[in-house]
Amino acid sequence: MDKWEMYMEIHQLLKQGFSKVKIAEKLGISRITVYRYLKRNPETMAKWIENIKTRKRKLDPYKELILTWLREHPDMSAAQVLDWLLEKYPGIEIAESTVRLYVRELRKAYDIPKEASLRDYESLPELPMGSQMQVDFGQTEQLTPTGKKVKLRFIAFVLSHSRYKYKEWLDRPFTTRDVIRAHENAFYYFSGVPDEIVYDQDALILVSENGGDLVLTREFQSYKEERNLVLWMCRKADPESKGKIENVVKYIKHNFARHRLYHGLESWNEAGWNWLERTGNYKMHHTTKKRPVEVFTLEKSHLRPISSTIENANINGNYSSSITRSVRKDNIIWYKSNRYTVPLGTFNKIKQVYIEVADDGHLMVRETKSGPILAKHKIDSGKGNLIQDRKHTRDRTKGIDTYIETVASTFSNPTKAREYLQEIRKVRPRYIRDQLQMVSKQIKAHEQSILDQALDECLNRQLISATDFIDMVQYLNRQRPVTDTDDTLNSANIKPIHPWSESILQTETHKRDINEYLSVLEGEMR
Repeated sequence: MDKWEMYMEIHQLLKQGFSKVKIAEKLGISRITVYRYLKRNPETMAKWIENIKTRKRKLDPYKELILTWLREHPDMSAAQVLDWLLEKYPGIEIAESTVRLYVRELRKAYDIPKEASLRDYESLPELPMGSQMQVDFGQTEQLTPTGKKVKLRFIAFVLSHSRYKYKEWLDRPFTTRDVIRAHENAFYYFSGVPDEIVYDQDALILVSENGGDLVLTREFQSYKEERNLVLWMCRKADPESKGKIENVVKYIKHNFARHRLYHGLESWNEAGWNWLERTGNYKMHHTTKKRPVEVFTLEKSHLRPISSTIENANINGNYSSSITRSVRKDNIIWYKSNRYTVPLGTFNKIKQVYIEVADDGHLMVRETKSGPILAKHKIDSGKGNLIQDRKHTRDRTKGIDTYIETVASTFSNPTKAREYLQEIRKVRPRYIRDQLQMVSKQIKAHEQSILDQALDECLNRQLISATDFIDMVQYLNRQRPVTDTDDTLNSANIKPIHPWSESILQTETHKRDINEYLSVLEGEMR
């Protein structure tokens, strides 16, 4: 509908009790448009519409050029029209939304519908037995029993004639070495190698098409030559040319993986292979109307026998490649559901490290692919374990030893004090720092003689605790005799404020002998 009809419809719906939000939803316009139309009265709206019809558009000078492009290329997008305008007129300043609206109006006014480029398909005859295998990757997100989401990846293989399938899962991104190992397992599962293998352009396998002279990754090129494989790569953005494996990937995602809880990689792969026997390779195929497992019994004899299995050591050695791992804030990395430590402070320096598996079964961690080894661990076969190198832990004894030396040096006999503090450390190893802090506070608050005496008493009485030391210090402090400080006061050194005060300073009080008090007390007792 045109703008005036839209205006009338908005007011009509508003009178019927519709909210502005519901009006926008019903008419398929934005709420801002509804608000803008409702602000105008009929006269203002009519003038505005008339002005729109007669005003000059920013793209009107390029109208004929745009029409020519649209007529020659009916499937041309507004974004491409904008790009061509910018290429032809570099100084033009125009928003993409303006071009999009203008192109839409031109298509409507001049009846130039946008044509979709359709692809024609045809059914192809079934390929001969053993002639082709298709390979592709997929990924899913699964829930664990605790509700945690886990991202899983898989590689799938299918023999094009029989539709016999094989797949493997990983809980991390695939490496070229993983792909090679999966190929070996697939060939063992199929009991042979097909004449041709079809791939998508995956970075783990292909570096560049190079005009048909394929440039493979170093590892996969070596593997291809050793296995004498014939590869066929799909063109970019053309997944439909390997439709069989595309359907297999969807089948795995929707029939096997959907709604299945993830309990661990080993059990997940085991369940996947059971699914292949039970469903993936057993159920009748919709197109061939045959069971893949039954057709495979015939196709198996047409596969090229594998002369020998490439040993794992050979795969690990000749086709080794590093993959990255993120360093966690507690200076560990994850590998196959286990945690491996890296040197303390690694997280603050680098966020990612390179790992690779050595021939002797050790995990090598490096800062760069060819850099020095940061950590080396024996790979643990379990799950959820922490594999720790003692060199990677904080030396907690170093700080405590220094602290003990500092506290002991404040006593008159540092050797004896060190012996006492070490005994406290044996009794209270977890709280030794707190114990040393408590002793340090007493050192600052009391005289040296009291501290030394308290140390001797604690050692003699086997009071091995900072609280016992504090109690002893306080006890000894209370037992100190009150010293006569009169001798320390020298009246000659005191200058009176007034002259008549000097006689007061020289006045001495009479002191009774202690025996007088004793005789009085003895008399009362009698």
